[in-house]
Amino acid sequence: MKKKLPLRLCYALLLATAAQSALALPSTTPPLISKELRKADVKVTGTVTDDNGEPLPGVSIIIKGTSKGTTTDANGNYSITVPENNVLVFQYVGFLQREVTVTGATPKINIKLQSDNKILEEVVVIGYGSKTKKDLTGSIAAVGEKDFLKGPITSPEQLLTGKVAGVQIVSSGGAPGAASEILIRGGNSISAGNSPLIVIDGVPMDTYRNPDGTSSLAGSPNPMNIIDPKDIESFSILKDASSAAIYGSRASNGVILITTKKGSSDKLKLNFTTSNGIQQVNKHVDVLTADQFRDYVNANGTPQQIAKLGTANTNWQDEIYKSAFVTDNSFNVSGGIKKLPYRMSFGYLNQDGVVKTDKMKRFTTALSLNPKFFNNSLAVDMNARYSNSKTTFSDAGAIGSAIAFDPTQSIYSGDNSKYGGYFQWLDNSGIWNNQATANPVAQLNQNSNNSTVNRVLGNIKLDYKMPFLPELKANLNMGYDYSKGEGVQIYTVDAAPQSLNKLQNIPYSQEKTNKLFDFYLNYNKDLKSIESNVDATAGYTYQDFYSNIGNYPAYNTDGTVVTREASPFPNKQQNTLISFFGRLNYTFKEKYLLQASMRADGSSKFSKDNRWGYFPTVSGAWKINLENFMKDSKTFSDLKLRAGWGITGQQDGIANYGYIPVYALSTPTAEYQFGDTFYQMYRPVAYDANIKWEQTESVNIGLDFGVLNNRITGTLDFYNKNTSNLLNNIPISAGSNFSNMLTTNVGSLRNQGVELTVNTVPVKQKDLSWNLGFNVSYNKNDVTKLTNVTDPNYPGVAQGGITGGTGSNIQMISVGHKVRAFYVYQQAYTSDGKPIEGAYVDRNNDGILNEKDLYHYKSAIPAVNYGINTSLNYKKWTASMAFHGSAGNYMYNNVFSNRGVKTTILNPLEYLANGSPNVLQTNFNGTQLLSDYYIQNATFFRMDNLNIGYNFGKIGKGIANLNLTANVQNVFVITDYKGLDPEINNGIDNNFYPRPRTFTLGVAVDF
Repeated sequence: MKKKLPLRLCYALLLATAAQSALALPSTTPPLISKELRKADVKVTGTVTDDNGEPLPGVSIIIKGTSKGTTTDANGNYSITVPENNVLVFQYVGFLQREVTVTGATPKINIKLQSDNKILEEVVVIGYGSKTKKDLTGSIAAVGEKDFLKGPITSPEQLLTGKVAGVQIVSSGGAPGAASEILIRGGNSISAGNSPLIVIDGVPMDTYRNPDGTSSLAGSPNPMNIIDPKDIESFSILKDASSAAIYGSRASNGVILITTKKGSSDKLKLNFTTSNGIQQVNKHVDVLTADQFRDYVNANGTPQQIAKLGTANTNWQDEIYKSAFVTDNSFNVSGGIKKLPYRMSFGYLNQDGVVKTDKMKRFTTALSLNPKFFNNSLAVDMNARYSNSKTTFSDAGAIGSAIAFDPTQSIYSGDNSKYGGYFQWLDNSGIWNNQATANPVAQLNQNSNNSTVNRVLGNIKLDYKMPFLPELKANLNMGYDYSKGEGVQIYTVDAAPQSLNKLQNIPYSQEKTNKLFDFYLNYNKDLKSIESNVDATAGYTYQDFYSNIGNYPAYNTDGTVVTREASPFPNKQQNTLISFFGRLNYTFKEKYLLQASMRADGSSKFSKDNRWGYFPTVSGAWKINLENFMKDSKTFSDLKLRAGWGITGQQDGIANYGYIPVYALSTPTAEYQFGDTFYQMYRPVAYDANIKWEQTESVNIGLDFGVLNNRITGTLDFYNKNTSNLLNNIPISAGSNFSNMLTTNVGSLRNQGVELTVNTVPVKQKDLSWNLGFNVSYNKNDVTKLTNVTDPNYPGVAQGGITGGTGSNIQMISVGHKVRAFYVYQQAYTSDGKPIEGAYVDRNNDGILNEKDLYHYKSAIPAVNYGINTSLNYKKWTASMAFHGSAGNYMYNNVFSNRGVKTTILNPLEYLANGSPNVLQTNFNGTQLLSDYYIQNATFFRMDNLNIGYNFGKIGKGIANLNLTANVQNVFVITDYKGLDPEINNGIDNNFYPRPRTFTLGVAVDF
């Protein structure tokens, strides 16, 4: 009782003081007693334990509103002196925070912290629905906004670079808005596409394959540029068949689901961000300097060749590159009007290329409305976005010309009457030598290629909970995607590369539509009597794709046609996909999970006999940590074993009408002459009436784990994928009268691999937190079959075109070898290690050196890919870094093989051209294009991003929050590769647009 009296006296005195203050009466409380009560300190002791009563060491205990505190010892005990009536805050990674008010009656406080399962309860978007992360049975990676790559990102897929195990993203170069190659668990195809299916807010995108095999909308460097990356909330990457097969015939290469940001019912919020910076080329292709070039020509050239040397010292790469400005701006408004949540955004990107004359401007806007009706029984999700991009394309050939052009020549010739005054190599008649390298500066300035692309994407989803059966929902999703790209390429009247000395005006255009109708029912019921849950989905989907490519002739200045007239027949393409799908999820005792699904796809790309394909899958998971024998584990806070099997398909790259016998108009170079007139004729096109989609059967075994109360979390996956019915281009037998090679189903390949992702929180305190994560993946890719009949003499499918010889290829797809494996001769060397020109190893020992001695040597595909990311937060400061790299990948240095020889520098066709310094080591006279000497190790480690930010907090009387950031992209690359960049997706280094290093400063203001 002695301890309670002071407290009661305190309450009485405080009540009396409050009452007197309210009545404006003089206080009778002794000032000295009141002052002592307010200053009383309490020494608090206790123990902090987890859910199971186990002591927690290292728990942070802070006096709220101060920086004073302590931590628990190895036994979970603590001791701290606290002013009475203050609040103690208990914090520990992986547990929910607790707050306790200290009074004189609470000198001993024992605390039990509850596990924070937010990581496991995270909702992950899957095909036609969503699941909590803890209930996933397939291999699905979820990446949220806080994990995205920082800085001015122009295309959505680049946000994921190095972030997900088994996902390789390689940009095609450093041009503004450049597209990327995306590979999930290796490539599954040879002639068809290897890109995953992209789904934006429930709308599967067009794969953007034109009839000629190109994968881009006319005039658009990257069709994904419709989305401002700052509008994206999250990605879900469906990597295995058990998760992706719900998309059936388009899921063999995986599926990427993009969810954009939505509105909320909160008060009005405004956000403005701007990022501005400079892009710089940080490395040039190594070529001979002007002085080295003069020395080489003087030492090796003829008097006529020596006489052609100039007196200038021109660095042609300096002349075509520049420091380029980039600005990326975004403004969005979100909130709710009564029961109508909304979000509207506007984006503006203006990016100059580091190659002069290159630039892109993009305007985007998006609107999202998410109301609910009928007591929240009907949820409506409406999304609409529009983008307008204007791109000026530079002549890509100028990059190669800058490497090759004679450095002793000036940019201008001094004769303005020819070729715009630019120096060009002329033949004996004074006309441009069309076999010579063109002046790279002239190529940029005398050519313009401007395009405009408009695109609209929208959908409306209705999700209705049946009033008579709340467990049953109906979902209707209707989407429309329209895009139009158009442009014109113009060469000036005196542009040297043109065979006709006249202005050429070459217009182009393309329109595309993508219509979607989805409907499915979902039934989700807890069966408490048997401790089970049933989640069943069944639906129907219709999607139609249409493309119309414009037909135009090319025009001269006077309006006359340069080439033949446009074809009178429109180039229209259309295909339709109709599907039925179903999925069943069953959960028993919350720890045993089973999923099965089936999709049936009917595609107009195939004949009636092959039109329908069926794609089943089954998977399961076991939450081991919920078993009785794991409940007392002090190590594992989460442990789940997964396994799945399934079949997916691939129809990308299959012609829309490839199963139908048709006639096609011949090319202008294959015309027949009747009298004085030439006519294009019609001839049959090769077709396969039984063509069908590729099919991939895959197995995945995975383990999800959480250690030390999820302070360390991770995922380990093993997979095996076998693709059959490969689409392959095979030659047509002589005399068949067909006009081209036949695309048919023949062959198979396999991908096997392992992936590991680990995320950790090494430090988590009030003012300091540190997150560190990494992922690594190993993939083995090999071709298992290429012909229906075994033929030991069949070398395979040639690919990988290179410069230096007509029709030359450096890669061969063959049974037992990787895709993109190099097919070369084994170089012979002198005793001191110098390569011998034209001397190769007779590998089959038949005494004859011929194509039978070619062998598969290394591959452009890396065996190992990895990514590292880390972030540090200290008070108002933040810092983050991101890295990625690969090992086991090789590069063919086509610059060295083509430019590092004497005949390239001292060309017999009466001009000089620069060369690579390797010519000084090899002293090769002619090109040795198929030598393995030019296959170089391209293993690399790249720092993608360095970002530092400071949050000023509230400004302007608290109406806004200000945040400043500084960012560097493409910070450095560590590699032994001798060329420009070790990361080129096809493994061939030639005429590559350099990736710039970018420095930016950003401002974000929230109102």
